[in-house]
Amino acid sequence: MQPLTKRQREILDYLSEFIQQHGYAPSLEEIGRRFGLSSLATVHKHLTNLQDKGFIRRAWNRSRSVEMVPTRIGGRSIELPLLGFVAAGAPIEAIAGSETIAVPEDLVGKRDTYVLRVRGDSMIDEQIRDGDYVIIEDRKTVDNGEMVIALVRGSDVTLKKFYRDNGRIRLQPANPAMQPLLIEPEHVQVQGVVIGVMRKY
Repeated sequence: MQPLTKRQREILDYLSEFIQQHGYAPSLEEIGRRFGLSSLATVHKHLTNLQDKGFIRRAWNRSRSVEMVPTRIGGRSIELPLLGFVAAGAPIEAIAGSETIAVPEDLVGKRDTYVLRVRGDSMIDEQIRDGDYVIIEDRKTVDNGEMVIALVRGSDVTLKKFYRDNGRIRLQPANPAMQPLLIEPEHVQVQGVVIGVMRKY
């Protein structure tokens, strides 16, 4: 299942509730009225996106033909803050944004959870690629071998595997072409631990 935008999620929730209440789908006009969309083409586009992402099915020749596609995970997703980019490669400056992204409920952690977009290929052997979204649980205690978001020397944020190594911290990339970072513990702050990855195709 691909992630939904906030508006797509709202329309999907509305479709689901409407169908449960009435036993049939709302018309394009009803959806448009509910969301203040005067253009039916816009409504049509939202439905096409939901169909392309696999959340609904519809017959092209009938007006109320939207069916919900049952999803494996119960279909609930949670809006998490998308807090900018993290470097998988050379560290980059952390930038906080105000966007959110819908994440399947079973990928959301127990603690505060947020999402960062990956730039770079240092974690390619962990199947994390440039442009992927990593789901981060906000915790500071970490075990050897966990994948973390680390703040290095107070300014650079990087995505690496974490190891304690003879009194120093080793931040290990998952790419044989790249060297690990060996850093004194006082210069590394773990910002969170990666608990999931999403990719948009």
